[in-house]
Amino acid sequence: MNDRMSSPMEPSSGDDHASGHRQRLKDRFLRAGREALQDYELLELILFRSIPRRDVKPLAKKLISEFGSVAEVLGAPLTRLRATDGIGEATAIDLKLVEAAGRELARGAVNKRTVLGSWTAVIDYCRASMAFEAKEMFRILFLDKRNGLIADEVQQTGTVDHTPVYPREVVKRALELSATAVILVHNHPSGDPTPSQGDIAMTRQIVDAGKPLGVLVHDHIIIGRNGHTSMKGQALI
Repeated sequence: MNDRMSSPMEPSSGDDHASGHRQRLKDRFLRAGREALQDYELLELILFRSIPRRDVKPLAKKLISEFGSVAEVLGAPLTRLRATDGIGEATAIDLKLVEAAGRELARGAVNKRTVLGSWTAVIDYCRASMAFEAKEMFRILFLDKRNGLIADEVQQTGTVDHTPVYPREVVKRALELSATAVILVHNHPSGDPTPSQGDIAMTRQIVDAGKPLGVLVHDHIIIGRNGHTSMKGQALI
């Protein structure tokens, strides 16, 4: 299913320089970690596993140039990766597997913890899950009375600039899960996390619908490629 040769070992291509380059990158990563690598070098390390018999530095630089960052390469739709010259089916799938593993790592930092005490982990998880999606997604983190995570659900997926949200359905689902609080999260595929007037109005409707039923809206976070915005932090709710 992949582009690899049958042998699991890196073959000898006769190019000592290329082989030495790969080993030096691996050694630098093992010695000093991610911070010792440029974005394209980190991507090279990932591509080594998928494309063992080719110099992948030009491809890594091309991907960074086209998509913008390692995160955006990994978050790109499978169809766009497949359409990139030099990326085969197996390599595209491998990149998406790395993205999926990263999401699970971020999710693990949030699960079974007091969410409000792990705010950085919450933001990291939301960014990993949504920042590079091509369509708007509206998700809800449902919390118990101790602000522990009960459930994390994507409620709606919309278009590139709109997701329909129904405040009564949000509150209804919170009551079904016996949640006493929620954190609302959605992404802006444009990259700009600034809330629109529609975002603000919808959030206040959910606040008003939940308050008499004992469901508190802790925050509404908007995620973009260029950062995030907390409506509570902006005093918008």
